[in-house]
Amino acid sequence: MDVREGEIAVEVPGARDGASEGAGDDVFYNPTQELNRDVTVAVLRAYRKREPRAETYLDAMAASGIRGVRAAAAGFDATCADVDEEAVELARRNFERNDLPGEAVERDANALMHDSVFDVVDLDPFGTPVPFADAAFANTRDLVCVTATDTAPLCGAHQKSGIRKYGCVPQNTDYHSEMGLRVLLSAMVRTAARYDKAAIPIVSHVTRHYARIYLELDARATKADEALENLGHVYHCEDCLARDHEFGLVANPPETCPACGGSRLLVAGPIWLGPVCDPEFTREVRDEVTEEMGSKRRATEMLDTVADELDRPTHYDQHRLCKQWGRSASAMDEFVDCLREAGFEATRAHYSGTAFKTDASIAEMRDATAD
Repeated sequence: MDVREGEIAVEVPGARDGASEGAGDDVFYNPTQELNRDVTVAVLRAYRKREPRAETYLDAMAASGIRGVRAAAAGFDATCADVDEEAVELARRNFERNDLPGEAVERDANALMHDSVFDVVDLDPFGTPVPFADAAFANTRDLVCVTATDTAPLCGAHQKSGIRKYGCVPQNTDYHSEMGLRVLLSAMVRTAARYDKAAIPIVSHVTRHYARIYLELDARATKADEALENLGHVYHCEDCLARDHEFGLVANPPETCPACGGSRLLVAGPIWLGPVCDPEFTREVRDEVTEEMGSKRRATEMLDTVADELDRPTHYDQHRLCKQWGRSASAMDEFVDCLREAGFEATRAHYSGTAFKTDASIAEMRDATAD
């Protein structure tokens, strides 16, 4: 079938709901990832203004080739790679159909990334990106874009799998979206550091069943060391929901919760505790979301929220707190305004309508939002 996204029209196979491009042996197109692709194009447009030398782009798991073709339409010298012969041929036809320069190659992504140098590499695999991370960070010059769809291991719901894949301990908490995002960032930052590169997140978001991060690279070992200083641990009380965080690769959790004295403390880490985006650049990305994009409204609203989001490594769920306090939940904007009026920092979080971030303690939140 034919579909139109942004400025291009492409031929694609049938859609498969809830799956990511590249799953299994079949070539297919996933319409639920349109937001992901729209934001990717906006990032590429904004990044060319930030770093004009960035010209070459690799879609490492091309499937239908739609991501690479859209990158070509955004002005990049795009390459689509796939191990499936039909996928490569389809990507080639889609470049030609849109009268865009671009190359489609039948290559294993890791082999290609080890053999070649690209300014921007885009990893959008089925499941975890970990098997492709070393090759991506070894040779990429400027920007690595990463999607992870294995949210259960990332957020700690499948903890042993998360430990194996990501080299840290994730915990299944109320803030599972934030946990998964920061576990992914930690793994990617540590992978880049093995090649004496700093990987700095300039845009990140969690949407539905995936996490998406954009990492700008700095090929200085000193900057890689500085990036590693943003790793640390979160300490979470299962009794009162209080939480704290501490920078450093060695965890030093308290024996009991400082807020309630409880002993049921969860320790997560080492996860990324630094900023998950560059707010100014994120707003520039928002400005590159254009009318022809099918997810324009969702993308601009999300990017606005990401740019304004308080830089905290966890969030609170308003409904969970109100249930614990034995009261009904008020409107979210009203709830957040009450915290601000009481002198605390507070913002909504982009991945849930009931999630917010604040520097207030549980007790201070309860008092500030009481009727």
